[in-house]
Amino acid sequence: MTEIEERLSALETQVAALVERFAAAPPAAGAVPAETVPAADDVFWALSGLKQRIPSDGSGAVLYTGTVHLDDQHYDWQYGRTVDDVLAGDWTELATALTALAHPVRLSLLREILGGRHGTGELAEIEGLGTTGQLHHHLRQLTAAGWLRSAGRGHYAVPAERVVPLLAILTAARR
Repeated sequence: MTEIEERLSALETQVAALVERFAAAPPAAGAVPAETVPAADDVFWALSGLKQRIPSDGSGAVLYTGTVHLDDQHYDWQYGRTVDDVLAGDWTELATALTALAHPVRLSLLREILGGRHGTGELAEIEGLGTTGQLHHHLRQLTAAGWLRSAGRGHYAVPAERVVPLLAILTAARR
């Protein structure tokens, strides 16, 4: 079992224990009553849920969430911030992560790695990626920005905590 698989297994065990513990617990203060949960046919069900959870006197909030099945992996992710927090942050700190995505070869590499090609040998076979040196340059850029993690000798993976955020960015870019 690889280090990543061991870490993922440990996290799954912890999440299962938390789910079991909270399933038996009474609803927490501020929990949303069942009658206020949006109907299944509500197109804006996520937005409705977000609005129920944020203060009405603030400037709003941004939420992204996803459930993804790739290869034999499953990822559930949710992250939100208030608009005030986002606007107050230092956006220049985000340049490295965004710049790493701003290259067609790097986007192709990420798609291929999410699709199951993890080794540099497999990746080097892809048409249009350039020389082996260029391939390694792009892999280093993606790794330095946190979009990839070395999964062993010449193998790469998108970190679990980056799968849904990456797909959310790509989804937003299509809009």
